[in-house]
Amino acid sequence: MKALIIGGGGREHALAWKLCRDDPTLELIAAPGNPGIAKLARCVPIGVDKLKDLVNLAEEELVDLTVVGPEGPLEAGIVNLFQTHGLPIFGPTREAARIETSKRFAKDLMVKAGIPTARASQHSDAREAKAALASFGSPVVIKASGLASGKGVIVAQSAAEAERAIDAMLSDRVFGSAGREILIEEFMEGEELSLFAITDGQQALPLLAAQDHKRLLEGDLGPNTGGMGAYAPASVATPELTSRVMSEIVRPTLAAMRDVSSTFKGLLYVGLMITDEGPKVVEFNCRFGDPETQTLMPLMNSSLLELIAAVAGGGSLSRARYPDWKPLCSVTTVVAASGYPDKARTGDAIQLPPPEDGVEIFQAGTATDASTAQLVSAGGRVLGVTAVAPTLVEAAELSRSHAERVSLAGKQLRRDIAWRELNRGARVT
Repeated sequence: MKALIIGGGGREHALAWKLCRDDPTLELIAAPGNPGIAKLARCVPIGVDKLKDLVNLAEEELVDLTVVGPEGPLEAGIVNLFQTHGLPIFGPTREAARIETSKRFAKDLMVKAGIPTARASQHSDAREAKAALASFGSPVVIKASGLASGKGVIVAQSAAEAERAIDAMLSDRVFGSAGREILIEEFMEGEELSLFAITDGQQALPLLAAQDHKRLLEGDLGPNTGGMGAYAPASVATPELTSRVMSEIVRPTLAAMRDVSSTFKGLLYVGLMITDEGPKVVEFNCRFGDPETQTLMPLMNSSLLELIAAVAGGGSLSRARYPDWKPLCSVTTVVAASGYPDKARTGDAIQLPPPEDGVEIFQAGTATDASTAQLVSAGGRVLGVTAVAPTLVEAAELSRSHAERVSLAGKQLRRDIAWRELNRGARVT
């Protein structure tokens, strides 16, 4: 089998790692890939926004399967284009991807379908948005409606802070076109959880739930990021809760997407808030999450490749078995560049520590210096250090200590990944 992975981040490295373990004979191509992926696949320097070039590559290479990593090409319609060329591809169409690429579309869909989520209003005028704040109180959440690389969400603790966020998005356009329209949402109290579901548009199979850490600093302080780490399993994700999410959120969402002629096939990411009233949707993503994917892949016993291939080929999951998981714990610590998430410094030399049992380093923002062949930083989130161990205490310590030994000038990392779970004392022994 020959497969193509589109993307070049830590998520794509983890997917490549998993697919190669599912089928050691797999011939893997990545576009554009990164130095870590290059150890598993043949990397071709085609950007994720070069849709026609990617189609040509898939046709020339006679690939059996294409997996799309990032959301950008999904928004641009890469799945639609591949399908018109008869090329099997895993991911939603442009129309279905709106569940992530337009927060307004997703909110309207949820409200109409009765899917539990936060109350919200949509605005494109700053004056009207500020006038609406009074009905929400504080704290309040301000969201850019479009794609903002995981950074277009501000939790404002006061009306003044909310007004500044509104001005930044609608007037100053700090998030560019993603902030042409914003959502004002009520603040939901509870604990966040990420749940992935692989779906053929009708059936859906949940993966193991994980918990992400969005804030830059320990104790969940500082600005929002794309994610500074994750862990799994999370004890709040009981079988009963997962069943409830599937019945009250995932299946109704898929039905609602079918009702608007936007059948969703691929990986549906459900960002949840576990409130006193039950699980509510914070956001949907239309692809594998990052860094949750780096956390989950080393725990997955069963074949991801088989599930992806069935969906990409237009098949059904009706006879597919629920994924099987190792009875272990996984923790990912993200090593970020100096200046992230505002203006990440690039070009700094990276020295990786010696390999260690139970640890995988998934490369994200990395490159190879052309003149020195040295591994260097090339993005905000540089590495994801994932450790798997029998207990969460061991996995957290192993991930943290290995990340500490990464040599990168000005590196940033959180040393408290999985702190909520560790404080609860759940699954730690």
